[in-house]
Amino acid sequence: MSQLIVIGFASEADAFALRQELGAAQKEYLLKLEDAVVVTRPTEGEYQLHQALNMTGTGALTGTFWGGLIGLLFLNPLAGAAIGAASGALAGKATDYGINDDFIRQIGKTVPLGGGAVFILARDFNIDKLLPRLEKYGARAQVIQTSLSDADEARLRDTLAGTGGQALTAPSQPVTD
Repeated sequence: MSQLIVIGFASEADAFALRQELGAAQKEYLLKLEDAVVVTRPTEGEYQLHQALNMTGTGALTGTFWGGLIGLLFLNPLAGAAIGAASGALAGKATDYGINDDFIRQIGKTVPLGGGAVFILARDFNIDKLLPRLEKYGARAQVIQTSLSDADEARLRDTLAGTGGQALTAPSQPVTD
C-alpha cells in the first residue's frame, strides 16, 4: 500500500536535497517512489510544482514510437511519428499520475516565501533505514501531513525534532505499596 508524506522546509534547497536523497534511497531498494514533487514559493502569491516525472515528455516519446510504428504499417512513418508525438504530448500533459495536483496546490499555498515542501508517494519502504537519513534535516523540516500509522508518524516527527526516532517517554515511577 502506498503512503503519502508531506514535509515542509523554510528553504527550497533543503526540499530538493530531500528529493535527491529519496532517489538515492530508491536505488538502494529502501523504498519504491511512485511520485515525488517539490513545491516552491519564489514570490508572494505564486508557487511552482517541480514534478519528478515529466509526463508531457514521456507521452511525446511514447507517442513518437507508436505513431512511427503505426505509420510504418500505412507506409508513412514520418507523418505517423509526428502525429504520435503530438497526441502523446497532449495525453501526457492531461495525465495526472501519482499525487493529485489539486491537493499539491492546496498545500503549496501554505508554503512560506522562499521555502519548499516535498510530497512523497512511496510504497515498500524501510522506515528503520530511512529515518537516520532524515536526521540531518532536523528542525529545518516539519511534517505537514502523512498517511503513515500513528506510531511511524510519531517516529518521523521525533526524528525531525532531533530525538533520533525514539519516542519521548516519561521515566517510569517505581510502584510503592
